[in-house]
Formats: sequence, structure tokens, C-alpha cells
Amino acid sequence: MIEKFLKHELSIRKWRNFKSRRLAMVSVWLLGISCFFSYSAEWWANSKPLILSYNNEIYFPIIKNYPAATFNQFNQVTTDYRAIDFTGGDWAVWPIIKWDPFESNKLVDSYPSPPSQANWLGTDDRGRDLLTRLLYGLRYSITYSFFVWIITFFLGTIAGGVMGWKGGAIDFWGQRLVEVLSTVPQFFLLIIIIAIFKPTLWLLIIISCIFGWIGISYYVRGEFLKNRKMDFVEGARAIGAGEVRLFFKHLLPNSLGPLITFTPFVISGNIVGLASLDYLGFGLTPPTPSWGELLNQAQQNFTIGWWLAVFPSLAMFATLTMLSLIGEATRDVMDPRQ
Repeated sequence: MIEKFLKHELSIRKWRNFKSRRLAMVSVWLLGISCFFSYSAEWWANSKPLILSYNNEIYFPIIKNYPAATFNQFNQVTTDYRAIDFTGGDWAVWPIIKWDPFESNKLVDSYPSPPSQANWLGTDDRGRDLLTRLLYGLRYSITYSFFVWIITFFLGTIAGGVMGWKGGAIDFWGQRLVEVLSTVPQFFLLIIIIAIFKPTLWLLIIISCIFGWIGISYYVRGEFLKNRKMDFVEGARAIGAGEVRLFFKHLLPNSLGPLITFTPFVISGNIVGLASLDYLGFGLTPPTPSWGELLNQAQQNFTIGWWLAVFPSLAMFATLTMLSLIGEATRDVMDPRQ
């Protein structure tokens, strides 16, 4: 009970220490709000009304798809909600941004078009609203980064933990295998594999995890090598704790420092990695919203579409800066010298 109480008090003290970093806390809130708007983007940026009234009937297009004939559109397959005749008391409540990420603004003179009242941040080279694609693109960046982080850290923790805990031949041959895999040009191999298969979000995640666990395994192995001879491990073994209990109950919780410290920086690196693949054309399949694909458009239309370079760059800069501030605060909090 005393050990659990002390751990609880230590966690509270670390959390209070983290909260004292104002820039880090502001970054946490801003990043959380950004992710909320991105993952609920259909409610804020869409070409469908949230709710509409037609012929004294209430419809919810944001939730359910209705046949075009419901709104007297008999010559088309999909419903064009902008073409509905809202007269005679009919009405509709639209999202803040009336564009979905795949819809082109056909009223502008040329693509890409500069910022305007209809498209606040302008359009891309196909007339699609830039702000909408930035909002939806954050969703894919965070999803990719989060799952790559989870899977690679899980694999790296298990591999590094087993090598550090067992030592001997397992550690020796395990380290030789890791050294061989670490010499592989991972980014170029990733591009080759993606060029063979049709890239999807989950395929990119799986391929990125093949070698992504190697780096964290070094740190986890070092923590296990350091902690396996500590008094709390020897004491647990003396009272009859088994191998599995020693690994997961005692060693693992006391070896999480590198995992927690590196998490924000690893997520940042994953966001840059996905943007790099999209920029080179080996990432998400078009027309999936992607920050890297927008930067590629900026490079191709730099003289006539400055907004394609400025706004995606600002979005990525802000996201990476917030993650870096969170990571620096986490590193200081987890520093045993503090």
C-alpha cells in the first residue's frame, strides 16, 4: 500500500510539474481542440445541410443519405442540396464551411483560386476548398501517427524488454538481428513496397511499423538491463513473483520513462513522414485530403498559388511546434534529476 501511495504521489507531482509549463498546457488544449474539429469535420465542413425542412418534413442529410427524388430531383443519382428550392417555408441549417473535401467550386474563374468569401483560404488546383482539405487532412495525419506510435512502441517494448530481461544468448543474437535491420535503408524500402501495392492508410501504417520499432527497443533494453538487478525486483522475486509478473508488474512500469518522453517527438516524426510520402506521391491515394499532397501542389503552382504553400506550411508548423513544446515539457518532468 505504501509503495502504491508513493507512486501515486509521484505521478501527481509530475502532473503538477507538467501543468506548470504554460506553453505545454496551451499546446495540449490547442492540439486537442484541433483534433476534435478534424475528427468531427463532417459537422463543420460539408456540402450537406445539418438539418433541413422540406414539404413540412424534417431531414438530417449529415446523418442519412436521401434519394434525389425525395427533393424532386429526378434526373440525377445523388442529391444536390444546393439546388433544392427552399421556398414556401422550407429551410436548411448549413455547416460553417459549405464544402466537402472532394467538391470543386465551379464558380471561380481558374484553379487554383485565391482566398475569397466563398473559399476562405482559397482552393487547390482542382478547385477544392483548401481549409476543408486541411481540416480533414489533420485527421489522417494524426491517425497514421498515433497507430504507428502505438504499434512500434509495443513491438519495441516487447523486443527490447525481453532482450534486456533475459540477457545472455537472447540478448546477443537479438542485438545482432536489430543491428542488421537497422542498416536497411528504411525510407527507400518503404517507397519500393508502396510502389508495388496500392497505398491505403492502414497499409502505410503496417509498412511503417516494420522497422519503426528498432529505435525504441534500444532504450527499453537499456532500462531493463538497469532495473533487472534493482532491489524491488529482487524483493519481488524473493516473495515468489513469476517471470511474467516481474516483467509486466515491476520492470515495465519502472522502464516507461523513454516511452513517455519520446512519444510527442515520435508522433511529430510520423506526421512529417506521412507528409513526405504524400509530397513524393507515394502516400495516400488521391483524392484523399493530405497536407503533403497540398505542398506538392504548392511546388507545382508556386508562382500563381502562394496560398497553397503558406497555409499548409503554417498548419504543419503549428502542429509540430505544439508537439515539440509538449515533448520538451514531458522530458523535463520525466528527468530524474529534477
